[in-house]
Amino acid sequence: MTAATAVTLDGERHNRAGTRLRAVRVLGTLAATGFQAEPHSAIVVASLIPLEFAGSALQALALKALADAAVGGDFRGAAVAALLMALARWAWQVAAGLGFAARQRLTERATLLMRRRLGELTAAIPTIEHFERPEYLKELDLVRQDGGGALASMFGAVVQQSSAVGRLVLTMGLLATLHPVLCLLPLFGIPSLVASVKAQRIRQQMNERVAELRRLESHLQILSWAEWTAKEMRVFGLQDEVIERHKLVRAQVDQLEDSAALKATLVNTAGWLFFAFGFVGAIALVASEASAGRATIGEVVLALTLAAHVNGQVAVLAWTVTWAMNSLKVGERYVWLTEYATEAARRTVEPAPVPDRIERGITLEDVSFAYTGTAKLALAGVNLHLPAGSTVAVVGENGAGKTTLVKLLSRLYEPTEGRITVDGVDLRRFDVELWREHTSAGFQDFARFMLLARQSVGVGQVAQVDDSPAVEAALERAHASDVTADLPSGLETQLGRYFKDGVGLSGGQWQKLALGRAMMRPKPLLLVLDEPTEHALFERYSGAAQRNAAANGGITLLISHRFSTVRMADLIVVVDQGHVVASGSHAELIARGGLYADLYELQARAYRG
Repeated sequence: MTAATAVTLDGERHNRAGTRLRAVRVLGTLAATGFQAEPHSAIVVASLIPLEFAGSALQALALKALADAAVGGDFRGAAVAALLMALARWAWQVAAGLGFAARQRLTERATLLMRRRLGELTAAIPTIEHFERPEYLKELDLVRQDGGGALASMFGAVVQQSSAVGRLVLTMGLLATLHPVLCLLPLFGIPSLVASVKAQRIRQQMNERVAELRRLESHLQILSWAEWTAKEMRVFGLQDEVIERHKLVRAQVDQLEDSAALKATLVNTAGWLFFAFGFVGAIALVASEASAGRATIGEVVLALTLAAHVNGQVAVLAWTVTWAMNSLKVGERYVWLTEYATEAARRTVEPAPVPDRIERGITLEDVSFAYTGTAKLALAGVNLHLPAGSTVAVVGENGAGKTTLVKLLSRLYEPTEGRITVDGVDLRRFDVELWREHTSAGFQDFARFMLLARQSVGVGQVAQVDDSPAVEAALERAHASDVTADLPSGLETQLGRYFKDGVGLSGGQWQKLALGRAMMRPKPLLLVLDEPTEHALFERYSGAAQRNAAANGGITLLISHRFSTVRMADLIVVVDQGHVVASGSHAELIARGGLYADLYELQARAYRG
């Protein structure tokens, strides 16, 4: 998916989120996720609402009866009221305990489910272009900061809010039996609810503003302790500088967070002051009714209890409204990510089966590509044919467009313009996963899988990850058997110093294992070797490449600066500033002169000198 066809960004996202229909959809999605994650706990949480209602109301009524009986000297009535109050309290406590345990379990299970789905969403996007899109990273970061908690707890929050509303309505009914004016007390909680919404918006706006600063803060923190930066941090004396920059960024984040917290606190305080006036007024009204003989002591106690309940229920409502707003915001981002992944994976052309053999070759027709956020073309109008069964070397200076070409052929990116065909069939018609099952690659910026050595190599063909003979054969093809031979437990050695008894490897050893992964698929239609450090590797693999070529017309693509290696290729492609400026055999390009001949002579002179 290109930048031009990407899912709508922040502005449109916020406009859509403003519609009631979208909010309902998001809430429904999140609530359904909670139920799917742990249906039994969800049913328990929902079914306890009536018990909570009854327990709360019975406690207040029993307390009224107890006060009236005590004042009237009715010992039997007081004992019955006390027993009822104890039973009501017990019932409420049981309901609250069961509800808390069920909500905890529901949240834990739903959090795990949401985290897995976030991982699946990210992995489902077939290209890697989104990792360079600031708006995507911002959305993903803000969802990750939540850790899945708000997303996962929506079902419980909806139930809790329903319970709070129900108890508030019941409390209003009981207050109305004491005095009609008292049922207006909950209305004094409306400003506090509005204030809570306003305060949450302030916090959300702050999170939007500091998202990139937090990402920078995290990056600077990682630089201080990561293994992959350790050498340069020390050689260049960067430790103090990085720590100081981290402090400055953290100070900016703190300033924005503190300012937002102060504003939110002031807004909340103003809202609760209004409710406090209503609460004091309700108490004064009841006191005046009692002094005039129009209310019993029990009714006064009931009124005080119910007024306190109103206070607590309004507080719960304010909290759940605030929490729901945050969850809705996070949920909106989750839905945005879902739509992004769906759009990225959507087919726009008629599907076609991936061939088992390449008959003619792979052709690039007027292919151009620009990375997100830049108008400069990394590749411009490239026309190139890679013959079936050939070994092709791509050469050029740094930034010429070599790696971009590889990424397009691997479908890590899609062309901005033009098309790539395999035997005349547009590459985009192939299912991307199936195409990748027929390709393999050893990248210059290889991954370091800190697994068992067998697994670190075997993941190159997941179905054979536990097949030690297959892994050993791949290492042999990659000229990398010496790496595992030197490990204390061979293929079963844990790699990486992060783990107990884990073994650290050098950069060269990690690359050899990466090349071993690339060799786990012995007969790919496309094999990419990006800057292999071993000259012997290519020499050794050239024979296997020729056998593969005969078997399925597979193409081997070599990216290298070593002209002693690329001269063995059937076809050499010279790339300069995004353009293919020449192609041919080594002898043809030397005879023709130009950039290739100049670069070859420059490197040869360096080796001679």
